[in-house]
Amino acid sequence: MYSIEVVLAMLLLVLASGYVARMLPAWLPLPLVQIGFGAVVAGVFQEGVQLDPHVFFLLFLPPLLFLDGWRIPKTGLFRDKTPILALALGLVVFTVVGMGFLLHWLIPAMPLPVAFALAAVVSPTDPVALSSITARAPLPPRLRHILEGESLLNDASGLVCFRFAVTAALTGGFSLLSAGATFAWLALGGIGAGVLLTLAATHLHTRLSRSAGEEAGLPILLSVLIPFGAYLLAEDIGASGILAAVAAGITMSYVELSGRALATTRVQRTAVWDMLQFALNGIIFVLLGEQLPGIVTRAAAGHSALALAGYALAINLGLAALRLAWVWATMRLLLFRAHRNGRESIAPSFKVVAVTTLAGVRGAITLAGVLTLPLVMSDGSPFPGRDLAIFLATSVILVSLVVASAVLPSLGGRIHLPAEPEVQRAEDAARLAAARAGVAAVERAQATLPEARRDPDLYAQAAVRVMALYDERMKRDGSTGIDADVLRRADAAERALRLAGLQAEREVLFDMARHMRISDEVARRLVREIDLVESRYR
Repeated sequence: MYSIEVVLAMLLLVLASGYVARMLPAWLPLPLVQIGFGAVVAGVFQEGVQLDPHVFFLLFLPPLLFLDGWRIPKTGLFRDKTPILALALGLVVFTVVGMGFLLHWLIPAMPLPVAFALAAVVSPTDPVALSSITARAPLPPRLRHILEGESLLNDASGLVCFRFAVTAALTGGFSLLSAGATFAWLALGGIGAGVLLTLAATHLHTRLSRSAGEEAGLPILLSVLIPFGAYLLAEDIGASGILAAVAAGITMSYVELSGRALATTRVQRTAVWDMLQFALNGIIFVLLGEQLPGIVTRAAAGHSALALAGYALAINLGLAALRLAWVWATMRLLLFRAHRNGRESIAPSFKVVAVTTLAGVRGAITLAGVLTLPLVMSDGSPFPGRDLAIFLATSVILVSLVVASAVLPSLGGRIHLPAEPEVQRAEDAARLAAARAGVAAVERAQATLPEARRDPDLYAQAAVRVMALYDERMKRDGSTGIDADVLRRADAAERALRLAGLQAEREVLFDMARHMRISDEVARRLVREIDLVESRYR
């Protein structure tokens, strides 16, 4: 019963934080408000939640990573694979080595393997935290996609480094060959588990739906269960459950291209996943805030407040400096390669480098990872520097969130990257092709539908009205010589007027239902039709 009460209390705090965040300044993002809520509740009630990192990973990360993998633009992910891999793999190793030696030099009492473990666990950026920040920071789409791709892929490299650093601390040994083989299996096994499970589950669902029909709730529930299944399967075979969840989401986006799902299923599923994303994101940050007082108290037991502040400042400045150096060097190298291959490329400004550096926010993965540090060594003695490592990792999370929240919204809108190629032109061409296909389908239906043969005049009039809509769309999306910007403003004006009309329709229906001129059942059905039309315009 206690566990149920804790879950309900967390959801209530997430709900309250959502209302409070809307009343606060825009530079104070929702994650920081939720962390504050959790810290206040823990401080007032003096009763914390015993957070099991393994349960934390299983409950929260698979669905969120699955959703990020599902929704991230795949074209940008593959086009910018070189900078993404440079950040997701190269930067992690660079950070572990540089930060590990810096921590050991700064805190001699912390053994070098423990320093490497701490450096490894703070090296991956967090997709959940990043999504929360970039949702309110006007970053260029291409830069946002690169940062999202980095945060989705760097968990495996960071956690592999963390695992081997902990092993070295416990046993005193380390094998580079073993580390490389383990990393390869974690990555390939995790990706394979996610892809295969998603393909098998969706294929089975399709076959069963063809023979028994489809209930809208079934594919929605299946999409919720797939990330957990992929994560557990990968963990059972010793691979990366995190990469399995990401791979499952990317695979799901390609499965969706088959177009087998019903339109109502897609609308309802989007609503379900939006709710899950908001709730799980919120609980993660509330839990982080709830753990904060205990983390600070345990770290302060062995160190002065001044020493803790100095360590926290040093690790945050060190991480920022390492990331800045790597990002600058990587961008210069990519620019050099482009020039050598004869491709035209513009040197990125320092603002781009600065934004990419500041966008390296840490979050749930760092917290859950550092909490898995062993309590004792192999000989039964306490694990050295465990409380201090947890405190420093938490300080990295908080500082990265605060700095990114304060700086990115103002700095991100003033940077410019090369535009994503042909995006608007491809969208216009797709709209035109779809309109032409629609016209052809209307003509075929008018000639083949049995109802059209029985009542040709009625269907002819209906076809004229439908084809007039398609004709208008083709005029706008075709080569008419009209300024494209004017056409887009005209579309925006039409959308605004259409939304105003739909709102009026809905208010009349609600009014009629309140005065019992129509039943609530009829009102719900008609309002749902209006809502579906409105969702297309929004």
